[in-house]
Amino acid sequence: MRIYLLLMAVAAVVTFLATPLARVLAQRTHAITAVRDRDVHTVPVPRLGGLAMLIGFACTLTIASQMPFLQPLFTGSTERLPWAILVSATVVCLLGVADDIWDLDWLTKLVGQVLAAGFLAWQGVQLIQFPIFGLTIGSSRLSLVVTVLVVVVAINAVNFVDGLDGLAAGVIAIGGTAFFAYTYILTRGDTPSDYSDLPTTIMACVVGVCLGFLPHNFFPARIFMGDSGAMFLGLTMSAASIYLTGQIDPARLDTAFPAFVPILLPVAVLILPLLDMGLAVIRRLKAGTSPFHPDRMHLHHRLLDFGHSHRRAVLIMYIWTAVLAFSAVSLAIPGVPVPVLVVGIAAGIALAVWATVRLPRQPLPKLGR
Repeated sequence: MRIYLLLMAVAAVVTFLATPLARVLAQRTHAITAVRDRDVHTVPVPRLGGLAMLIGFACTLTIASQMPFLQPLFTGSTERLPWAILVSATVVCLLGVADDIWDLDWLTKLVGQVLAAGFLAWQGVQLIQFPIFGLTIGSSRLSLVVTVLVVVVAINAVNFVDGLDGLAAGVIAIGGTAFFAYTYILTRGDTPSDYSDLPTTIMACVVGVCLGFLPHNFFPARIFMGDSGAMFLGLTMSAASIYLTGQIDPARLDTAFPAFVPILLPVAVLILPLLDMGLAVIRRLKAGTSPFHPDRMHLHHRLLDFGHSHRRAVLIMYIWTAVLAFSAVSLAIPGVPVPVLVVGIAAGIALAVWATVRLPRQPLPKLGR
């Protein structure tokens, strides 16, 4: 665990130090988010924060490759996989940088995302089986298509939820921490003599870069992650999820609901971005517009319209992410009785509902003379 926490700290520090450099570069290249009708910020803000995240991730992964504890991940049959994830993450990040500077059209971005996801699958990070009901993808071509689809959906889900200061980075940090805990618990139970694990390593790096970026990005933000950051986070999260999900034998899991946990957790981690994206696509198609046509009806916008402040809306999204993600992780903890899990999950949901509901202020009664 200490090695993973060290990687997380290194990623946070490198990203924190690299973010001001990304901000300067954004100002010099005019990668500035102007104030539009649908936006909630009131002054132009530089973007390209994803470039700092990529630097933090790349430096930390390089350091990890030199650690004896993690050496098995960078040799043998998995030797290509960490670098394949890094290359794909670099491709989508640079694609996002181009979009942050020149404002690319949605088709160009989609083609770039598909190519990055295709390279990831070609190098071996591919969804081969679902650890539920023994379902296996029998065709290599279908496996490639499903992998690309999952990666592209995750990339755009994170991009859709990136609408308030600190929202996307915080949601991924919280959900990623839950995912990190799950992969670590799974690794300890599966291979007690060797705790080195690729998804755990990737998630430690991802959580670290989010934590390092948040001090610059939380309200009021001095820099946005932009499409470069959102696409980077979506790809790395999906890569870790795909690799983990495709490698699990549910029969080996000693959990309350073994068959459902591996496929449930990646969804629970990204449930809010996925829900927001799904509602947006349905809403825009019903209105006769493109699914990529921006509007001001995302979940975070509705929280603001409900009367919550900017920071409170972000914190509410944090709470919901934590409840859903850690509830899924709790199912993977061996030896915990089901009633205890149910009570804990119910208490978390009650807390999230209480934080979300904003009761109208009642006027004070007038006092007579």
